[in-house]
Amino acid sequence: MVDDQVDRAGELLSALASSLFHFDVTDEVPDLEGALGSSSPWDCVLCHVGLSNVSWASVRRAMRNFDVQVPVIVLADDRDVDSMTTALGLGATDFFVKPRERPGLLMRSIERGVNHRRLQRALEASNNRLEHANTELRHSLRVLEHDQQAGRQVQMALLPAAPLRQDEYWFSHKIVPSLYLSGDFTDYFNVGEHQIAFFLADVSGHGSSSAFATVLLKNLFARKRSDFLRKGDHAVTSPREILELANTELLELEINKYATMVVGVLNFETHQLTYSVAGHLPHPVLLDAEGVRYLEGEGPPVGLIEQAAYTEHACALPEHFVLALLSDGILELLGPGSLIEKEALLLRRLAGPLDSPRVLADRLGLAEVDANHLPDDVAALFITRGFN
Repeated sequence: MVDDQVDRAGELLSALASSLFHFDVTDEVPDLEGALGSSSPWDCVLCHVGLSNVSWASVRRAMRNFDVQVPVIVLADDRDVDSMTTALGLGATDFFVKPRERPGLLMRSIERGVNHRRLQRALEASNNRLEHANTELRHSLRVLEHDQQAGRQVQMALLPAAPLRQDEYWFSHKIVPSLYLSGDFTDYFNVGEHQIAFFLADVSGHGSSSAFATVLLKNLFARKRSDFLRKGDHAVTSPREILELANTELLELEINKYATMVVGVLNFETHQLTYSVAGHLPHPVLLDAEGVRYLEGEGPPVGLIEQAAYTEHACALPEHFVLALLSDGILELLGPGSLIEKEALLLRRLAGPLDSPRVLADRLGLAEVDANHLPDDVAALFITRGFN
């Protein structure tokens, strides 16, 4: 309560006779911001309009650009329109003439002001907590982004470092992740003197857990390649056996992830291709002098059912061909339509003169794809023969 007449202030407090609030009485407020700003210790201010030694014109100038946070109730002994106009213009929430005569009305106004101020403080505290939480969230997102970027570098390092050339054959790949980390993966490597093993995998979902599953598959093939060299274990040269092992290891990992795969072994001495398909769509696409077509193959994805069985297929490779293994993310780039329509469109996109993988990637739209707007990861493995 701001009043420079002690008796008048005391009479009003006696009339209010409230135990709900604690009242402080002062004869002046030298610091308007401290009294009415957001850090004010008061919940409501009662100010008498008849203060001596106060220039309301000066107060008006001081408060011109000041945001009043504390409810102010102005009191007067006489009805004066100018005083009321000035008070309300300065942001007063209420105006009472002779408040001692109707203390109940004043008390209800004080209660409204106090409740408003407490809600204001609660909102400010909530905003502060929210801002603090947002700051922590932004920090966590930055850390997560850095981790994802580091993970992507690791995953990219696990991919073949460069295209592989063996006699007349070339192996090359392209992967476009929809996030930092990809659930699509491919690899190819020499096995023995006359064979190259390869695979393309599409792990369900996106992000870190899917990327971890690709690391497991990479590790499986690396171990089996080592077993072939050191122990004479030929599992890595059998697409059916390697898929059965991948199925078992993904199930044992218990991360609720499965993967569609195409696994193959190319014998560049006999020009024979042996491969198996594990639930992968689209099927491998063969382009040669006779046209463009899908290779047959069926089997369940790995990591989905126990004791899954897979079938090996074999075919003789022509002297001039391109074999394209693609993840299902490529179908999302073909626009709307059913799966059958998209698979037919994919063949039409690839049809035409036999050309390099780079030209084929352009036909599929991989050269212009925006990774930031991809609905799914896209992976492509190209195997060619007869290209210089």
